[in-house]
Order: sequence, then C-alpha cells, then structure tokens
Amino acid sequence: MSFPLAARLRLAALGLALSLPLLASAQTVAPAPPTAPTPEAAAALQWYLLDPTTDRVMGVSVNRTYQELLAGRTPSPVVVAIIDAGIDTTHADLKRMLWRNAREVAGNGLDDDKNGYTDDVWGWNYLGGADGRNINLETLEETRLLAQLQPRFKGKTRVGVPAAQRADFDLYVKVKKSYDAKVKENTDRLKQFSQVYAENVTVSEKLKQALGVASLDTAVLRNPPTQVSQLRELSGQLHQLLVNTGFGSLDDILAEMKNGLKETQDQLDYGLNLNYNPRPIVGDDPFNVKQRLYGNADVAGPDPLHGTHVAGIIGADRVNNLGIMGIAPPVVRLMAVRAVPDGDERDKDVANAIRYAADHGASIINMSFGKYYSPQRAAVEEAIRYADSKGVLLVHSAGNENENLDQKLQFPTPVFLDGKRIPNMITVGASSRDNDAGLAADFSNFGKTQVDVFAPGNQIYSTLPGGRYGNLSGTSMAAPVVAGIAATLKSYFPELTAADLKRLILASAQPTHTQVRQPGSGKLVDFADLSSTGGIVNLYRAVQLAQQATPVK
Repeated sequence: MSFPLAARLRLAALGLALSLPLLASAQTVAPAPPTAPTPEAAAALQWYLLDPTTDRVMGVSVNRTYQELLAGRTPSPVVVAIIDAGIDTTHADLKRMLWRNAREVAGNGLDDDKNGYTDDVWGWNYLGGADGRNINLETLEETRLLAQLQPRFKGKTRVGVPAAQRADFDLYVKVKKSYDAKVKENTDRLKQFSQVYAENVTVSEKLKQALGVASLDTAVLRNPPTQVSQLRELSGQLHQLLVNTGFGSLDDILAEMKNGLKETQDQLDYGLNLNYNPRPIVGDDPFNVKQRLYGNADVAGPDPLHGTHVAGIIGADRVNNLGIMGIAPPVVRLMAVRAVPDGDERDKDVANAIRYAADHGASIINMSFGKYYSPQRAAVEEAIRYADSKGVLLVHSAGNENENLDQKLQFPTPVFLDGKRIPNMITVGASSRDNDAGLAADFSNFGKTQVDVFAPGNQIYSTLPGGRYGNLSGTSMAAPVVAGIAATLKSYFPELTAADLKRLILASAQPTHTQVRQPGSGKLVDFADLSSTGGIVNLYRAVQLAQQATPVK
C-alpha cells in the first residue's frame, strides 16, 4: 500500500472542512519548518504518552509508567527492527538510538562479517541496486497482477477459458475490478481536490493579508487582531478546525493537502501505471522468493519520512534533552530494514526483511505497511514462522481504508493459510485523543477477530527527516506505539517471550465501551466491538501484569 497516503489525514475531510468564502488577494508566505520543540512543548504535543485517568486523554500512560513503576530500575538492551521506507540516520533525536552491526566496518566495501550483505552497518535496503540506485515509487500489487494476467485473459469469458486456468481468470476479474475502481477514485479525487486546494490557498492568503499576519496558527486564530465580525467569525471556525484535527496552523493543513494531491498524482502516474516497472533498478529476480542476497546498504533511501516518524515513536532519545521522547528506554536500539516503497511492498522483500531482522538480533519487528493482494503469501508466512522460532514479536498496522478486516483480508493477515492464528503477531488499529464519538480514527481498519487492539494513531507527533518534527496520522503510527510498549516490557523483563509480550499487551488493553463512529460508515457502535480485545493498549497496566509474574529488574 502507498503508505504516505495512509499515514496522513484523508484529503477529502480536510478539503471539505476548508471550503470557505473568499476574501481579498495577498502574497504567499511560506511556513517555517517544524524544528525541535522545547521539552515543555513536546510534552504537550505527545499526547499519546499521557494517561487516560490523570491527563484525561486517551494516551497509553508512558510518562506515568516511568515515574511510578520503572523509576530507578535498570533496563536491558533490546533491538527493534523497523521494516519501512528508511530512516534518517543523521537525526539528532535518533542517531544515538540506532542499531549498529558491530562486526561490520562502515564504508570499506567489504562484507566484514560474511553475512552476505556488504557494509550493512545500520541494517539493509532491499529496494536498492548494487550501483547505489534506489526504488522510491512502485506499482500497486493490483497493477502488477493485472499486467501479468491481462495478456492471457483480456476479452475472454470464463467458459472460454480451460478449466486449469479458471482460478487465474477469476483472480484477473477480481483484480481488474479493483484496479479500475482505484483509477476512477484517484482521477475523481485529483480533479475535485485540486480545485478545493487552490481555493483554500487563496482563502488562507487573503485572510493573512486582512489580519496583517504571516501565519494563521492557533494563537492568531484564537484571538485575531481585528474587530471585523466576519473575520473574527471565520478565524473562530478555523481555530476550531485546527483544534479538532490537531494541526498547529492553517499552513500545516494546506501542506498536508498538497502532499495528498501529489500522492494522488503519483498513484496515477506510477502506482496504477501498467507499463511502469522500477524493479530492474534492484537487479534481482522478483519472482524468486529464495533469493536473499540483493540490495544495498542505503537504509535511508530517497524518502525516509515515514520510517523516521515511526522510529521516533518507538525510540527517540529520552535522555538527550532534545525534541521528543520515544516510548522505549534509551538502551533500546532501532534497526533499519528498508523494504517498503511508495507503492505496494513486494512479498519477497518483506520475507527477506523479516529474516534479516530475526538473524541480526531483533526481538521486535515493526511493520507499518499492508496491502490487499499477496501473490507470494506463503513466503511471507514462512518468514513469520522463522521469526517465531527466533522469539521475535511482529507488530503490524491494520491499514487505513476504514475496512472491516473480518470481511476483507489485508496482508500480512493475522492468520496463516492453514487457518491457524499467527502466535507472534499483533495487528493494530488507530485511535484518537479524546474519549468521544471520534475515538476510533475515521481512517482505521477494524475487525472483531482480525484486529487485536487499538493504539493512538491520529495526529501523532514524532521525528521527521532533516532534524524536523511533525504530526502524521495512520495505523502506521499506531503500530510503533505498540512496538514501543513491547520493547519497554522486553527491556525491563528480558525473560519474556514473544508469546508473553503479546499476551501481556492484549490482556492489559481494557475494553472501552464508548459509543463511537464506525470508520467508513459513521454509524454509532461500541468501541469494544472494533477489535478482539475491545481496548487501547496501556503500558502502565502491562507493566503491572508483568510485575505480577516477575519483579522488575
């Protein structure tokens, strides 16, 4: 799945919310980049670290846990692998936290540890070629399947196809329907919201000129420097929009909309382009799932935004007095494994990334990605079983299409092909800040049997490339919250197995019976019916359960 789209608030919701009347003309003022916040500002922005009881927001009680249960305790080293688009290894809030392959000498062009991967100091990149080039934009799995199947079946009927080929024909029909729907959806979205975005940019700049300000942030909009009733009313509406969506300024929302438009255009130009194939850049055989040794050592890649944000949620440096605080203690190390492009990840790369992480000491793997077709599913499941044999817990995002996963599979699924539940994987939906009808994030997938638990994933503040910080939304952000909790438990209770970690995390998620809008429909449902646990993860309760079995070390 094209995870940058999934990681952000939906363009439609933002566009419709910003359809406002025009005012007067003005010049554009570029917003300042989001640099490191003060510790006080970061504490307020990281609502997901707060406690539901004492702070009255639906966080996971990280701060309270460290203050009350883990103070003075000594954590043990733990490695968390992040299978993603890449991580900015130079970010000041991450660079000390990165896993390092101690047996590899950086930049000497040799495979010092003889593991088959040259210069894999920080991890490995399965989306790169030996010549240093990298894949960024990729096709969707529907596109790849349709490109393979269409030459065989276009224009044919099922009865005209040999019986031995009818399973492939049925897949072709299903894939083509999905592909055509996505082409239409993205074409319509691009047309509609290009106009909405342009109108809202004009509104923003005219309001700036009318108020005589350079930025329409919450402070300005809460108390605008004007007595004109129309301007004050409009400012109040915009201030409420910012409060409701968690953005700091109107410029931030417009930047989000612009990113969404670019992603929609990229989806049409690349993700849904039947003639586009960037895989020759890697130089492997993409259909050979037994092939292991390909790629390069560039773990940042062309666009490490998503992976950098995920990494900060799990383990941004807690003791450097800079920027934000990750969930995991400062002895945890973050391994970068690049396998997720802007487009759908390939099963082969996912399987190899899981194996690499398991072979190099990871106890937990974060997997903030997913898709709805998996032609090499067996290879991924074999790698998951391999990780289980190594004692590795996998944390997987549920997806962001507000689908009921009990009715529509998203891969990797929490169930093996043979129907057995995967014992070492947690599937995570996304929740929001307030315990009200919007508690379930409107984009989040859900499912009473297929989704294990929810975690904060709406407007999550974390690290961004280039030493920056900002909010992103998605189940991509909820999964690393759970991975960070798992890492904390493993660090303070090193004897816990992957099965133990999963059991404690799920058992400590207390069912929440708030009536919420079901993602995708808006009808009110019991939040507890959206996942198997019915609750939101909580580190404080998880540590309490762990303490009942063994003392904190």
